[in-house]
Amino acid sequence: MNITVVGTGYVGLVTGTCLAETGNNVLCIDIDQNKIERMKKGEVPIYEPHLDVIFERNIKAQRLSFSTELQDGLDHGEIIFLALPTPEDEDGSADLKYVLGVAEDIGKRIKEYKVIVDKSTVPVGTSEKVRAAILKHTHIDFDVVSNPEFLREGFAVDDFLKPERIIIGSSSNRATEKMQRLYKPYVRSGNPIIVMDEKSAELTKYAANAFLATKITFMNEIANFCEKVGADVDKVRIGMGTDSRIGKRFLFPGIGYGGSCFPKDVKALHKSGKNSDYDFKILDAVIKVNAKQKLVLMPKIKSYFNNDLVGKKIAVWGLAFKPETDDIREAPALEMIDALLKEKCKITAFDPEAMFNVKGKLGSSISFVDNMYDATKDADALLICTEWSIFRTPDFKKLKTLMNGNVIFDGRNLYDVDDVINEGFKYYSIGR
Repeated sequence: MNITVVGTGYVGLVTGTCLAETGNNVLCIDIDQNKIERMKKGEVPIYEPHLDVIFERNIKAQRLSFSTELQDGLDHGEIIFLALPTPEDEDGSADLKYVLGVAEDIGKRIKEYKVIVDKSTVPVGTSEKVRAAILKHTHIDFDVVSNPEFLREGFAVDDFLKPERIIIGSSSNRATEKMQRLYKPYVRSGNPIIVMDEKSAELTKYAANAFLATKITFMNEIANFCEKVGADVDKVRIGMGTDSRIGKRFLFPGIGYGGSCFPKDVKALHKSGKNSDYDFKILDAVIKVNAKQKLVLMPKIKSYFNNDLVGKKIAVWGLAFKPETDDIREAPALEMIDALLKEKCKITAFDPEAMFNVKGKLGSSISFVDNMYDATKDADALLICTEWSIFRTPDFKKLKTLMNGNVIFDGRNLYDVDDVINEGFKYYSIGR
């Protein structure tokens, strides 16, 4: 099939590349001329494991191409995916200006029947707004479909090629048939394509992300309570996770969730509730607890240094909001760094992928190094904010030699408590 993807951000680029991987001819559209030229040369503008391999393969096979012209995309694709930013507005709602702006442009340019697909995470009722925006400018027949993405950063290629489920929100048999035909190669193992109305599809994405954020936040609350009563959250987590009604995933406590989805989607659903005169009390608590959780280690750090952090050198391992990505949106590490800078600490940081993005945000206010151990040289403390695999088995003896201090503040519970103490370190983690 001929497919157009409008927007080459994280979702758009993964979607376009993975659709090309099953033999479709995909044209990706973006207004950023420089970005388009880089991609034409085979340069992947984001870090995502395995994406570069299939990106290069499909460009060489001429199944994946790029343009800055929306008209090119409308001429090319029988299905037009809108994978555009829906940033958080000042009131917490999702800003639809990019989605609706492109929808109006489509209305002005459409020449024949198209299926317009909302791939972006959008509030309930957006498909109706997209339809209305297109209808302002045309009487040509078209359909609008909601097709939310469920891509985990760090696993997005596998998630797209081997999805647990595909949600199609459509009231049109014609559009539904096209979408089912497009996705058939991805569900050969029997995972479902679930067809529902557009509003239910839109809400499914928000509901799923809000539930997972709630699950994480609940475990962070349990971890904080464990510290008060002397329980071990690792044992509690294992005891809970073996209950099939609960499951083992998303029960790992830490310094809060971040990224492009959970924070924005929870706030957007909370705001949608307010707009419909419904008070999501649970989501209100999730938002407040997560904001506090990102700084849960600060009292421990202050207490350890007797409330005098001026001039203390802190090594930071991990800047991305999670491993296997360079995404720093809403990253807890940035909250911690900001708090430490306010205390006049000196910070040296290392992350395998996210340092370039943090440099663009923080400039020279902190130092960056190309090796995890270099960050710890002469450090008074080590702070771990992201659970990259390379941090899981460090050379503690080397750390002891490099560091001035002998204390580790672990925001991701990477190590066994007794092991670290036996290596001669003071060790502060979450809920243990």
